[in-house]
Amino acid sequence: MMCCAACGNTEVDDIKLRKCTACHSARYCGVKCQRDHRQQHKKECKKRAAELRDEILFKQPESTNEGDCPICCLPISLDQIKSTMMSCCSKVICEGCVYSNDIRIYQASLERTCPFCRHPAPKSKEEEEKNIMKRVQANDPVAMVQIGLRRNEAGDYDDAFRYLSKAAELGDVGAHYQLAIFYRKGHGVEKDVKKVVYHWEQAAIGGHPRARYNLGCEEKNNGRIDRAMKHWIIAATLGCDDTLDALKVCFRGGLVTKEDFAAALRAHQTAVEATK
Repeated sequence: MMCCAACGNTEVDDIKLRKCTACHSARYCGVKCQRDHRQQHKKECKKRAAELRDEILFKQPESTNEGDCPICCLPISLDQIKSTMMSCCSKVICEGCVYSNDIRIYQASLERTCPFCRHPAPKSKEEEEKNIMKRVQANDPVAMVQIGLRRNEAGDYDDAFRYLSKAAELGDVGAHYQLAIFYRKGHGVEKDVKKVVYHWEQAAIGGHPRARYNLGCEEKNNGRIDRAMKHWIIAATLGCDDTLDALKVCFRGGLVTKEDFAAALRAHQTAVEATK
């Protein structure tokens, strides 16, 4: 039977125990008991919370944050020149489906439209941005990231940070990765290493290969080689090319086994071929 970690009261009909929100292991019958037990529980709580975080962080994502093309359902390539985001619906379409749509339009002498939603294609950059802003007003995080990146390129870091922060709140993985860059370079915000790592971790959990690779580099620089290896192997299985170079160096140095290195190479090749 479960009981309060502070006073020992058991859970009955009139007493409902609440979990510690950090470690989810200790239970308390009230705020007073939790506060009284804090000093005794603090060390164990911090350790267990870190373990729970690592369980989430080092779980192999099913796919990259790019996801699949909504038309052919094949994985989107990590090479961004091989896909296009549609300003009308914010869908990312692979180059094969964009090409097939162009052929269809050419052969039938049709007006250019979106391959996915068939909305007329924008005729100018101004019309394209107007379409994206409509998606922003509809709380579309993908569109917010696009506007944030455009504001960043224009040097408007404050506005860019605002759009990216909103997109990150809505769960966009790419927004977390871009915010990490902002905190690393100090664009519109003060440099903050902890926030850089936090946003990289959020992006990595969501399947962002580059964020995962960067976390591996950060762990290696801090002397935590085992954690770096875990990050790089996961990044390799998601198709990140840069990770292979890092793993090669570690393999030559005896930091990664032949079996793990071979498995990472095979998984990387599989991920790359799936996008072709």
